[in-house]
Amino acid sequence: MAAGPHSIDPTTYVDELLAQASPDLMREILQGFINQILSTQADQICGADYATVSQDRVNTRNGYRHRDFDTRVGTIDVAVPKLRTGSFFPDWLLERRTRAERALTTVIATCYLKGVSTRRMNDLVATLGVNNLSKSQVSDMAKDLDVMVEEFRTRPLDTGPYLYVSCDALTMKVREGGRVVKTSVLVATGVNAEGYRELLG
Repeated sequence: MAAGPHSIDPTTYVDELLAQASPDLMREILQGFINQILSTQADQICGADYATVSQDRVNTRNGYRHRDFDTRVGTIDVAVPKLRTGSFFPDWLLERRTRAERALTTVIATCYLKGVSTRRMNDLVATLGVNNLSKSQVSDMAKDLDVMVEEFRTRPLDTGPYLYVSCDALTMKVREGGRVVKTSVLVATGVNAEGYRELLG
């Protein structure tokens, strides 16, 4: 079925609102998420988690290379782990920058809308071309991203008073009790005293 002229994809809509409304917070979440994926990949190459003693370890870390990653919410400092033996180059991030940035912000918007689950996190990270992560690594990433999203949801709204506040309802399908049902998601935005739009919740 073709989408009508006024159909809106909820994830894309919230992704755009997050990028416009809270660029500092979005930049912080994006930076933490990217660095966490890179750290997890380096752990996988080394055969053991960072700073742990293991007989399975085949390599060790040797600091970081810092790279600037330009996004629509500003420049992010990406800490690429260095290895003692060999090299680690995250081509999924540094070669396909536009695609990776779009996918990463969509991951955050999806987690904001639908919550963070290990299965969803594994699927979303796989879309970036990052495969073969263990279940515990994906679970840890999901927990950390869930904490960052919850901090965004419960942040103080100290940039008020708001000149305008608007609410919009988005209809989307979700799985509930083993069935797919339609539900509405309320999105509140406000225009602060400086004229900037913020995603309130």
